[in-house]
Amino acid sequence: MAQTVQATAVAPTTETQPDVELRQVLKTFGAEVAVRQLDLRVQPGEFFSILGPSGCGKTTILRMIAGFESPTAGEVLIQGANVSRVPAHRRPVNTVFQSYALFDHMTVRDNIAFGLKIRRMGSAQVRDRVAEALRLVRMEPMANRYPAQLSGGQQQRVALARALVNHPAVMLLDEPLGALDQKLRKQMQVELANLHRQLGITFIMVTHDQEEALSLSSRIAVMNNGQIEQVGTPSDIYDRPHTPFVADFIGDTNLFPGRVDRVYPAQVQVTTESGLRVLAPAMTPAASPLQNIVVSVRPEKINLSLSAPGSEGNCYQGQVSHLMYLGTHLHCVVRLSSGEALTVRQPNRAEGALAVDTPVYVHWAAADCLVLDAA
Repeated sequence: MAQTVQATAVAPTTETQPDVELRQVLKTFGAEVAVRQLDLRVQPGEFFSILGPSGCGKTTILRMIAGFESPTAGEVLIQGANVSRVPAHRRPVNTVFQSYALFDHMTVRDNIAFGLKIRRMGSAQVRDRVAEALRLVRMEPMANRYPAQLSGGQQQRVALARALVNHPAVMLLDEPLGALDQKLRKQMQVELANLHRQLGITFIMVTHDQEEALSLSSRIAVMNNGQIEQVGTPSDIYDRPHTPFVADFIGDTNLFPGRVDRVYPAQVQVTTESGLRVLAPAMTPAASPLQNIVVSVRPEKINLSLSAPGSEGNCYQGQVSHLMYLGTHLHCVVRLSSGEALTVRQPNRAEGALAVDTPVYVHWAAADCLVLDAA
């Protein structure tokens, strides 16, 4: 029986041969371009997520790695070998789908053993491999049950075990937790992270859930319209987005498109179309007057007060137009006098409760802004 290796995710380095590499991959379906000249490297041991809205091409990428689709042009490499025209069953990868795809007429044990038996593996080795997989996903007591007798989370564990029993070099996860309710999804996220650490193999997950990608991933690729907008660690993607799309897609943000009208040594002043003036950190390279840029500020960086604050920075008057109670915090929309609507996230405190139509001041430091090139 193969021994389980315990390891943590490996940070990408230029010296390491990637487990998965896509070189100038193009994928078209008739006249429709699904993936555009894409380059991607996933290093050994990473938990790598491909994140983006529906129709951006992320599932097509996963299917090309798995072998369910072939690239129209370019190369797909797994552990250095070009597998662009290699059929799916001959690739060292296994895929876990959102639908689980379990055989209803088979027990849990038989579902897990199915792929090994197809490969004509010896019965003793099949027994040991299945026992190992059952232990990994903590499903030994359920080995003789059928899928209909399992909960959604248990079925997902069986699907994971069926993929892991083949000892793949790379695990592919296609929206693996999408069919679960929120509480069970959170539990399975923890289990998936623990499983990745325990095995030390490369996981590549496709998801449209930003929070899931941020909490699980070593690195994330954010896709838009068949292209990768940015690849980076979760903190890079959230705190230092490269484009307005990434800033807006990853979590909530407030975007202020405008033009630079003043350049200071450490700051720029941007004027929006409505005339709102926003102070933000200086750009690198330095911005020029009249340059079109976008200022981003996260909702949690904005402060609300009922009286005028004494602090310097960005401060505006407005009125609460929407208020949503979310337990740990309040989600507020404040309509400024200039017409902009700001999303603000405030800790939930019993004192000084806000209400719709309450006049307020919103304020935040210039340093809490991020300046993005509008192009």
